[in-house]
Amino acid sequence: MTSNTLSRRGGQVPARTAAIAIGAWTALLWVIEVLDQVTRSALEMFGIHAWQVSSLPSVFVAPLLHDDWAHLTANTIPFFVLGFLVLMGGLGRAGWATLIVVVVSGLFAWLLSPPYTVTIGASGLIFGWLTYLLVRGFLTRNGAQIAISIGVLVLYGGVLWGVLPTQPGVSWQAHLGGAVGGVLAAWWLHGRADAARKAL
Repeated sequence: MTSNTLSRRGGQVPARTAAIAIGAWTALLWVIEVLDQVTRSALEMFGIHAWQVSSLPSVFVAPLLHDDWAHLTANTIPFFVLGFLVLMGGLGRAGWATLIVVVVSGLFAWLLSPPYTVTIGASGLIFGWLTYLLVRGFLTRNGAQIAISIGVLVLYGGVLWGVLPTQPGVSWQAHLGGAVGGVLAAWWLHGRADAARKAL
């Protein structure tokens, strides 16, 4: 993909469109949790089972699943806010950034978690969106993007401690993978693309 193609696909998204899109995605998480509760957590079998090759496709499903209402509630606001900001930067870039984060976060959870561990939840994606937004502003050197980076750092920077194994029952592996994926996505979509444009 050329840098020009990337630029066209990554155009700004109106705030209303971004809000509707992330609102629909957030609502989907709640609908899925309702189904999970009705089926007595049957959907959680589709989480990421560490070291099981057959579970690798669950990398794409696990971010949609949550352990209980408290788990989902804790993720809902940062999911909406950070997802909204990522979408505002363009549907194309948001899609690629999300894909990269989901894959890297999922692989970290699959590879680094102890055997028989099952990982579910959107927090890995949230960590990825967070680091993506933080790094994007400084790679683009755009005033508005830098302001977003600073705002995000002030609001959610403290959660980055979640990449460390400090809380039992919480997948620091998915958090760490998400954070790494967000940095990689920012570099791939912004730092690398900007360098390519300067080289032309």
